Amino acid sequence: MTNFFDNQNLLAILLKWKKHLISVGILAVVLSTFFSSSLFIKPKYKSTARIYPSKNIYVFSDESESEQLLEIIGAQDIKLRVIDAFDLSKEYKVSKQDPQYLTYMLTEFNDNVSFKKTEYETVEIQVLDTDPKRAAAMCDSIISFLDQKILAMHRIKYEEMVRISKKDMDFIVHQIDSVKSMLDVMRKKYNILDYAVQTKEITKGLVDVMAKGKANTPGGKKIEQWLKDLTENGGQYEYLKNQQIFLVTQMEGQKKIYDESVSNANKKIIYGQRVQNPVPADKKSYPVRSLIVLFSTLAALFAAMLVVLVLENKKSV
Repeated sequence: MTNFFDNQNLLAILLKWKKHLISVGILAVVLSTFFSSSLFIKPKYKSTARIYPSKNIYVFSDESESEQLLEIIGAQDIKLRVIDAFDLSKEYKVSKQDPQYLTYMLTEFNDNVSFKKTEYETVEIQVLDTDPKRAAAMCDSIISFLDQKILAMHRIKYEEMVRISKKDMDFIVHQIDSVKSMLDVMRKKYNILDYAVQTKEITKGLVDVMAKGKANTPGGKKIEQWLKDLTENGGQYEYLKNQQIFLVTQMEGQKKIYDESVSNANKKIIYGQRVQNPVPADKKSYPVRSLIVLFSTLAALFAAMLVVLVLENKKSV
């Protein structure tokens, strides 16, 4: 039996059916061109933006800043905000009443919006849409929503630090007030104002009184009692004074932490530095009609050749 897959025989068969194959090829070109037109497939335009993570982004894991940015930008809540902001259910023709609305919408969104990290550690955002202006606006909104999300995440952290530092400040203030009250009592009761200076001066006064033989006089006894009070309570007074200085210093440090936390909690920071801003495309990116026509024509010719070989094989049997 003739081997139909022999090169010479195959060439002869193709030459025999060349008019039919040429007709099939022409028809495939015409039909694929027609069915890939805007009447059947809406053209889509691509908008691209690139952002670089700023140094003030707070890394929550061992990932790099770019990987962290990529993880956050791909979060479902950002996708849903974009979907709602641009009412994409109408564009994607998905009913909000559909029980699987969320699944269908996210599938369509992921087919048209992509995020990836480039070799230069930037994050690239690509949006395909039938409206070039909307594609660019979606890119822009995604970057804005990203900044807002990271800001909210940081704000939670800093607001917690504000609460903690405020609580610590209140505790230190209570300690300072307590120490101050005890010092006030000692100043009034024992006339202690400056332990070191007073001890020195009173000692000199007592020595002078004793030298003049006036130790038993009311003045001499008063000086002696004052020195006794200093001796018995001076140590406690010095301890409280040092404790007060320590607490005030601690309070100043805690106040600095509190002020910085309040400032950070109220800041509006850009976390994704724009390397490339999105612009409306002036040329469609999808569909690529030349590829559709090429592959459709090749597929049609291949199918036609198989049919021809089958027919020739039946004739030879």
